[in-house]
Amino acid sequence: MQICHSHNLSSAQKNSKPYGIRVSLPKGDAFIALLGSDWAQFHWFATPEERDIKLDDMASEHLYSRRGDRPSLIFKPVEKSEKSDSQ
Repeated sequence: MQICHSHNLSSAQKNSKPYGIRVSLPKGDAFIALLGSDWAQFHWFATPEERDIKLDDMASEHLYSRRGDRPSLIFKPVEKSEKSDSQ
């Protein structure tokens, strides 16, 4: 998902959150038919601690989940390289 008006973002803001979580679908997931096999979403954070707290929350069983339900998404910690601003 892209920012609607990316020209409104300053480059300093983009670079201030280098620690991320890549969310993707596992092979064989039914949503691949809708989103495509290469679908991924990124969430960016300023510190690795902030990212890790959110990563634990995203991958856990939530309050309103049925007992035993686990998210079927793949959550992977990532970091932006200084050379790459494409994500």
